[in-house]
Amino acid sequence: MDKKKPPKAASRPGPRADKADGESAVLEKIAAMPEPYRAMGERLNAIIKASAPVLSPKVWYGMPAYARGGKFVCFFRGGEKFKERYMTLGFDDEAKLDESAMWPIAFALTELTPAEEERVAALVKKAVT
Repeated sequence: MDKKKPPKAASRPGPRADKADGESAVLEKIAAMPEPYRAMGERLNAIIKASAPVLSPKVWYGMPAYARGGKFVCFFRGGEKFKERYMTLGFDDEAKLDESAMWPIAFALTELTPAEEERVAALVKKAVT
């Protein structure tokens, strides 16, 4: 029986490699989106990365998503995924958006104006604080 040795620590990808691989996968998912979701996805990716650089991009259930410490904080998906008429920006349980006994965790986006971009940035920043 041939026992395989685990790879040496030096040959294992580190956190930066994981982040780069996740970023590539997220960019591939965004590139595959039809318009107008592709342009909105590119903008959301930029806003999320700028607002919360501690988050690592990953693909989660086939959607671009962003995690901290292996736990997902937010994600988005184009309307084509579930035949919706809007893009969805969602926040998972790790997001710190609590506002009393009830708060929103998903938002429908039909376009990204500067006002929506500002609101998304504020929500992402709040989610990681």
